[in-house]
Amino acid sequence: MARARIDDDLGRAAVATVQAIAAKQGGSAGGAALGASVDRSTLALAVRYTLQLLAEQAPGGTVEVRVPPHGAVQCVEGPKHTRGTPPNVIETDAATWLALAVGDLTWDEARSAGRVHASGQRADLGGHLPVLPG
Repeated sequence: MARARIDDDLGRAAVATVQAIAAKQGGSAGGAALGASVDRSTLALAVRYTLQLLAEQAPGGTVEVRVPPHGAVQCVEGPKHTRGTPPNVIETDAATWLALAVGDLTWDEARSAGRVHASGQRADLGGHLPVLPG
């Protein structure tokens, strides 16, 4: 059964709240610092909403994007994966994901800094980000 779609107003409000808190911390809050400063439900909502946008903007089942413990989606057109661990996996923390999702961090910057772990030939979101430009 599919999850209910997160309302745009609610999702954008959660993202704005997280961005405001990150800005107060100097804009470079790491995952642990941001997680300690933002209400867990607000952070989770912001992550799930931006993952939802990614899945809507880049539909498919070739790449699995994971932001533990908040959410995961499959996206990007191509061969669909159905069993076991997907061959194309991207995993990152909530702060990094949200910075990517709103355009505060580029895919290449995140990869170079080791803030994103990507495996597989198609595990590249550079052309699909940001999902919610600021």
